[in-house]
Amino acid sequence: MANDKTSKKVTRVEGGEIPSESRETNHFVAGDESKAKAKNLRIIAIICWIVAIGFEIGAILLLRKVPINMTWLIVLIVADLIFVVTGSLLWKKSNRLDPASEKDSIKFFIQNQLGLIISVIAFLPLIILIFTNKNMSGKQKSIVGAVAVIAMVIAGIFGIDFNPPSQEKYTEQKKQIEQTKQVESLNNGANLVYWTKSGKSYHLYKDCSYINTARTDEIFEGTVAQARALKNITDLCDRCENRAKKEKGLDSK
Repeated sequence: MANDKTSKKVTRVEGGEIPSESRETNHFVAGDESKAKAKNLRIIAIICWIVAIGFEIGAILLLRKVPINMTWLIVLIVADLIFVVTGSLLWKKSNRLDPASEKDSIKFFIQNQLGLIISVIAFLPLIILIFTNKNMSGKQKSIVGAVAVIAMVIAGIFGIDFNPPSQEKYTEQKKQIEQTKQVESLNNGANLVYWTKSGKSYHLYKDCSYINTARTDEIFEGTVAQARALKNITDLCDRCENRAKKEKGLDSK
């Protein structure tokens, strides 16, 4: 609130925002439409991966023919890469529509890093066969092997999910949105709260008696997201909430 006073140092916090989107349940559950879209994306991704492995098999068969056609071998490796990457991008998109739960760590890892696993499957056997092939010269092995290794690295980078989504993350984001809306409704539309280093609640007023005490030498000012991200504070002060409701003529019970 704009009219509250305090003699304490008030520090404006920067950063700590968490991107989020609205959800309609306390615990995140993907809707039927999202599940359907995710299923379709996964089917297409699997088809792409099957095609990619088909190109890998084609390249392996080509290694048995003498003389080895270097051009076609590289073309098959590139085609393998294109379909692996396409499948991985679609798979990661599906996981954001219908994420796994962190409670089942094995399923969570496999679902989110399947693109990386497929990348290894789609290239490693071929790479081993290239470098152990007796029908290829050292120069041929160096050229084709380098292309295959680079392709596997590129596929792995696109396949790995460095920030995998989860039902728990989406639930936490949903709670943040609800609390932000609550603060804005009580604070004339402003997403602005206050907290201290040792506090367990955030406040609407910097002169709240819970934080404006002799033991407090600094009060932090920021958004609900910053209070949650930087200090893991998730509760609104009851005294501030009742004061705001009273000022707005709302029932404080």
